[in-house]
Amino acid sequence: MTILNKVLRVNYTIKPLSRLDNVLLIARRSLSRGWICCLKEKSVAPLEPYVEDGTFEYDLAVLGGGSGGLACAKEAVNLGAKVAVFDYVSPSPQGSKWGLGGTCVNVGCIPKKLMHQAALLGESIHEATAYGWEIPSVEQVKINWASLTEAVQNHIKSVNWVTRVDLRDKKIEYINGLGEFKDPHTIVATLKNGSKKEVTAKHVVIAVGGRPHYPDIPGALDYCITSDDIFSLSSPPGKTLVVGAGYIGLECAGFLRSLGFDATVLIRSVPLRGFDQQMANIVTAEMEEKGVKFHHKTVPLSVEKLDDGKLKVRWQNTATEEKFEDVFDTVLMATGRYALTKQLNLPAAGVTCLSNNGKVIAETEQTNVPHIYAVGDVLEGRPELTPVAILAGRLLARRVFAGAQQHMDYENVATTVFTPLEYGCVGISEETATQRYGADNIEVYHAYYKPTEFFIPQRNIKNCYLKAVAERAAPQRVLGLHFVGPVAGEVIQGFATAIKCGLTMELLMNTVGIHPTVAEEFTRLNITKRSGKDPNPASCCS
Repeated sequence: MTILNKVLRVNYTIKPLSRLDNVLLIARRSLSRGWICCLKEKSVAPLEPYVEDGTFEYDLAVLGGGSGGLACAKEAVNLGAKVAVFDYVSPSPQGSKWGLGGTCVNVGCIPKKLMHQAALLGESIHEATAYGWEIPSVEQVKINWASLTEAVQNHIKSVNWVTRVDLRDKKIEYINGLGEFKDPHTIVATLKNGSKKEVTAKHVVIAVGGRPHYPDIPGALDYCITSDDIFSLSSPPGKTLVVGAGYIGLECAGFLRSLGFDATVLIRSVPLRGFDQQMANIVTAEMEEKGVKFHHKTVPLSVEKLDDGKLKVRWQNTATEEKFEDVFDTVLMATGRYALTKQLNLPAAGVTCLSNNGKVIAETEQTNVPHIYAVGDVLEGRPELTPVAILAGRLLARRVFAGAQQHMDYENVATTVFTPLEYGCVGISEETATQRYGADNIEVYHAYYKPTEFFIPQRNIKNCYLKAVAERAAPQRVLGLHFVGPVAGEVIQGFATAIKCGLTMELLMNTVGIHPTVAEEFTRLNITKRSGKDPNPASCCS
């Protein structure tokens, strides 16, 4: 039988029924208020109201039009809720602004991956001659920055448009205004023209994400850009200083250098904090091989604009206290991000569960106010990753509007750092495994390998490396997989499912690899660090 799950109004939700194939769900609109009649063979399932008085304009208001907020809104609508989404982008200090879709679409994952791809294509052009391609004047190959940024921005605008159309088609109210709480159920939005729009909602989801942090030094806000600006920069960045060595800083420095621009990175403490540090150091070693300069244990002191428009930057080594200075065309700050919660007037809603950096502390996405939730980058201690926000948003909507019980599992989330030689990982680092289980209770399998496609152009293979961190005791459950090499993101995705399913080293070693691929190297791991044996490949078919 047909199941009609489109609810015309959501004053009621349906209690779970055990055999959906025997259910005919009929939705009808009454004259006074919406109701749903559930027929199961000869019985009628009871209805459970979730809007007590029906006085709210919306069942759900979402603050933020990024990946997590939109995913939650769309799922809620699919479950019959009436939804409003508030989204407004304040310009960056350098004036950059963008459309609907949040960080990922506009100034994050999507443009970053496109820039990364442009860099890889440039490398491939030069390698093509080794494979027999006749390319006239290959030495003259260079990037046209204006053409690149135009292509990237055109794609982003198309995604912005599709997103708006999708909201319209799903009958989600899109309010292009800066929303804040008036009280726990009332949101007031300041629109572009300065007027106010006030709405009430039964449930509210905070999904405002974050923006780049600027260090408190002279000239930073006045003259420096961030990842909010780099993908739409009107002129080539030229000689660039990147302050910060998290994944955003390294990715930007990596593609800029591969596109032909001079790139220097200031590292305050360690590269890729929070990631496996052996892998992080391999990533930076590869970037140094490609010409990126690194200054370790350094902090910026000031940025001064010279008469010719260039930027003089002063920085200090925190270990030796020695000071340095150099002149750059562009300075990109990648010193972390902060949550956009201050603009929400959270005290008016009674939300108090905030960390020192303004992030919301919510174990199951629910704040200290029962009907107010948070998803995405605004959450404290959660991976700042688009797919995490999307799944968390969908699961939240199902719990609120369909009585589901599944919560987001934030463990074993795979991710990839799109540096010139990518780094993909899932599970915990070797350092974390040692802390949790003790060095005597873990086994680390590792290997260097030779990508087949690297041989003919004689590419550097010294940094192609992978490892599996596992429990030492049988059956040696795998705790983490780490891979530095080409298409690391594509490689690690499938293994993420295996980790979720309880992958063991025995299962991994007995998996038949696809030859010759780089992904098969995981199936060939057999040397442990504890053994002291050389992890370099010796097989003739490597």
